[in-house]
Parts: sequence; structure tokens; C-alpha cells
Amino acid sequence: MALFSRRNTYSVKRHEVEIEDAVLTLTESDAAKIEWPLRRGTINFFWWFGCCIFVLLAARVMYLDVVKGEEYREAAKRNSLRALVIPASRGIVYDRFGKQLVQNVPSIDAILIPADIPEDPETQETIKASLRAIFSLESEVINGIFERLDPRSLKPLLLKERVSQEETLLFLSRSRELPGVSLYKTTERHYIDSVIFSHILGYEGKIRKEELVDHPEYLFTDSIGKQGIEKSYEAVLRGKHGFQQVEVDALGRVQKELGITPSLPGNDLILHIDGDLQKKMFDVLQTTLEKKGLRRGAALAVDPRSGAVRALVSVPSFDNNLFVGGIETSEYQALINDPALPLFNRALAGEYPPGSTIKPVLAAAALSEGVVDEHTRIESRGGISVGKFFFGDWKAHGFTDIRRAIAVSSDVFFYSLGGGYGGIRGLGMELMKKYEELFGYGKKTGIDIFGEADGFLPDADWKKEKIGERWYIGDDYHASIGQGFITATPLQILNTIATIANDGTLFTPRVVAQIRSLDGNIIPVSSEVVRKDFIDRDILRIVREGMRETVTQGTAQSLSTLPVSVAGKTGTAQFGNEEKTHGWFVSFAPYEKPTLAMIVLVEGQEEDGYNAVPITKEVLEWYFSRPDGLEE
Repeated sequence: MALFSRRNTYSVKRHEVEIEDAVLTLTESDAAKIEWPLRRGTINFFWWFGCCIFVLLAARVMYLDVVKGEEYREAAKRNSLRALVIPASRGIVYDRFGKQLVQNVPSIDAILIPADIPEDPETQETIKASLRAIFSLESEVINGIFERLDPRSLKPLLLKERVSQEETLLFLSRSRELPGVSLYKTTERHYIDSVIFSHILGYEGKIRKEELVDHPEYLFTDSIGKQGIEKSYEAVLRGKHGFQQVEVDALGRVQKELGITPSLPGNDLILHIDGDLQKKMFDVLQTTLEKKGLRRGAALAVDPRSGAVRALVSVPSFDNNLFVGGIETSEYQALINDPALPLFNRALAGEYPPGSTIKPVLAAAALSEGVVDEHTRIESRGGISVGKFFFGDWKAHGFTDIRRAIAVSSDVFFYSLGGGYGGIRGLGMELMKKYEELFGYGKKTGIDIFGEADGFLPDADWKKEKIGERWYIGDDYHASIGQGFITATPLQILNTIATIANDGTLFTPRVVAQIRSLDGNIIPVSSEVVRKDFIDRDILRIVREGMRETVTQGTAQSLSTLPVSVAGKTGTAQFGNEEKTHGWFVSFAPYEKPTLAMIVLVEGQEEDGYNAVPITKEVLEWYFSRPDGLEE
């Protein structure tokens, strides 16, 4: 039974009145009849609903904590702590006398961090519009970048290289509108005397997507060597990036700097190249070509004592600075559509018939095999006839021994050495090829610049397979004077003559002399000896004497007035059907103790042109007149 009681007391003017309420009593059955505010079904609904919500929340917490916990912890860590890259500058390149050939110039790139870009499409469109306005970027470029965004990636994507000062200021004034976009301080290459050295140095540029496959450790914002020394010595020149530890907000904005790991510059390179000699050879070759109405040629110089490359020239050339910041389409089209092929390195990759420059090698081979001796005399009456075929000489030389045959470049004498004639049995193509390979023909020299060609030495099996004809004696004759199917690069020919000059050591040519690290440690880059003492030294002496006679009483007598004694060999090789020839001259000096071997190629000259000889004369006269020209 429920009992309710209430008592109130009132006091008025000192009189108290006590009123006691009536006592109310209810039976249990009466209390049960009182109506509750909520029905039991409604209460049950809310109770079960609350249980469901609790279960869902518990499951979500478990999923986020257990299943996705590690991922979100890493994401939170990335969002709060981040390592910003401090790019490393590339090593500097110097010539042999310490003259700097390349500089690192400060530059600014605009980059984008995918993880910091909002995923909202409208916000992204706003960002795109701002990027177009600030950096003058094409819509296609921006859309292409946004299409490959990985929202989880912190690897920067390149928006624009070489951001101008005006663009920098404009960006800084609106940077709050561009989450995920920032400026990146870096350096870029500037090549000094770029046109003159471009075929040696090459150039560097931003890494391409396909290059990242072979270099996964690189960033999209990194540069990489594309040609020349920049490519060959990429691993040496490239430095090690540093990092700045920072705290960032959810939009990737730096809130606090926590520490720096400094970058390490790349190693420097000291080349064998003589910068002044390179300039002189380039200027003389180009000037001569312009005077003759020609455009294409090449010139190289090496030290025959070591294989050190002193100069490497290919004309026409190109400005490698154009490629550093991304070449304009119109400029690139002009280069690749130029019929003279300025991007083509003729000195290393040009394959030409060597002409009479191969004759010193044939002379050494014939003397080695006993085909002739140093006193054998062969008469040239202007050519020889074999059946209905006539193989001409460039003039009638009369009787010549092997020295004079080299000096006056008697074709008949070398026809006889190669294919045989009269009482001379001849070497045949098999033996000619054997000795030419020993001297370095038909195979890359291994120079430390990419892009070298092999050249080519034919034989009977090759002709049968490729042309469907047998090998004729006329093929021997053509091969013996460096024509027909034989091709070689200017570097290969020069390397064979350097081998003759140094008494029989074939070197692997080297452009780089030393690698210098940041701490000053010097690592020499030695030229390898491919082979040596494969030809008797007395035979090489006879060949050198013949090459000396080329200057004293042969086809290059204009060089006899030089301040040092010079030995050499002229050569011409016909090509095409326009009575044009490639003109060669290969030489070494001083004759008694050679320190420089040099080759000059002039493409497409008139049939009777001898442009390579005066080019050589002007360069050697300048070189050996310098205080440091005649080296010990």
C-alpha cells in the first residue's frame, strides 16, 4: 500500500494554525491502474536501437584501430612530420689545366605534392585555374599531371622548371590558395663555350618517366645526364640529396623546422681535354668549311703515349644549354631537321670509308706476313688491269718501295699488297681483316662517351650472305685502299695511327683524367691497354718513316715548315654518285717522340680537295708554338 502525507504550517499574527492534510490511502490494485507516459513497445524500440548503435560504433572503432590502424598511424605521422628534399648540386667539370667548363646556376622549380592536394573536384579546378594564371601553364600539361595524381604519394611532381622572379612573387602572394603546391630551390647546368664543347660534355635535363624505370631511386624533380660526359659519369657527378625535417599541417604547410641533413655535392671531373686546343680545332675546322661552302667535318687529337683525348670536335655542333631547361619544340625541330645533323657526333659515331689512311696498317701487315720487304719495289703506271676491269691510281708514280708508297699514296702498290699482282701474292681479305682488327678496326674503341659506332670490316662470308655474290679480287683491291665495304670512325682511325706512333700499344681512349671528391681525394681514370707488342717494332719504324716522307717529299709537304717534325698520311674516299669525296689527314708530332696524334675529316669536298692538310697545319703550328705545346 502506498501512503502519501503532507503537512503545512501557517503563522498569522502570532496565531498558528496547523492543518493536517487528509491521509490518502491506495490499494495495490488501484496503483496498477495508473497509466504510464510511454508504452512498453516504445521503450523496447529505443533500447534495441541504442544497442545497435553501440555495436556499430564498437565495430568501427575496432576496424579503424586494428585493420587500418597502421596505415592511419603512418598517414598521421606523414601529416605531422615530413622530410623536405634539399637537392644536391652536380660536380663541376674542368679541362686538364683547371679551366671550368660548366657552372651550376641557382634555379627554382614549381612542384606539387599529390598527398596534399584536396580530393574535392571543385577545389582541384580552382587550383588548376590558379596554376594556369601564375605559371602560364597549358591546360593539357596541368590536366596530365592531375590525372596521374596518387593521393597517398608524398613524392613531388614537377609543374614547371625555371620559375621566373615575377612568377615567384605572384605565387607567394597567392600560396594560401594552392595547398600542395610549393617552390623548390635547385640548380641547373650552364655550359661555358657550349657549342664548342657540347659533343664532349653532352647535357643534363629532368628525368623522364621511362628513365625512372632504370633509376627508381631518383625523384620526378631530379635531373640526369642525357649525353656525353654528363651521361657517362652520371653516378660520379650526381650528389647526394639532403633533407630538412619539418612539421606540417593538414595542407602540407610548414609549421616548424626540426633539423637539417645537408646535401653532398657530386664529385668533380678533370678531363684530359685541352680546352684551348679544343677551341682552336673547332674554329679552324668551321672557318675552313665555311670558306669552302661545306658544313660537315670532324677532328680529334690524342696523346699517343697514354690514349688521353686532348680534343674532340664535330661540326656542325649545337648549343647544349638549349636542352637544360627543356628545349622549345621549334628549336628542337630545327636541329633534327637540319640535313647537316648538328646533334650527330661524327667523331665517334660517323662511319666512313677510311680511304688511304688505312695504308699504314696494310703496310705493317704485308711486312709482317713477308708479302714484301722494305726494299721491294713495285711500278705504278697509273693503274692495273684485271681482265676487263681497270683499277686506277690517282697518278703514275713509277717504281716505289713501301716507304715511298706510303708517302705518295700509291694505290697500285697497295692493290698488290692486298689482292696480289704480278709476282706479289697479296694478303687477301682474311689476313687484311686480321691485322686491321689487331690495330682496332671493326670494333668500338671503348672511349668513355656513349654513342660510339663499331665501324665495319667485310669478308667473303658476309658478302655471300648479305649481297648474294662471291668475293672477287676487285673487292680485295678496294679494301686495300680503304674503300669498298670497309667503314671506320675518325676515332678508330686515329687510334690505329697513335698505335703506330707509340711503337705498338693500342690504348682505350679516355676523356676523363681524374675524379675529385668533396674532400679533395683524387681518383685517377687510367686508359686501359687493349694489346701491345703485336707487331714487330722494326716494322712499325719502317711505317713511321714512310709517314714522315709524306711530309718531307710526299702529299703533305706544306707541313715541312712547322716548328716540329711531323709524320702523317693523307686520304680521300669517294662516296655517292656526285664525284664528292671525304678528305682525311692523320698525323703525329714530334716525329722523334710523339706527344700528339691528330686526325681531320672534311666531308663532301671536291674530288681534288686537300682541305684536311691546311687545317692540320694551322692547328699544329699554333699548338707547338705554345710554351706548353712541346711536352716532355
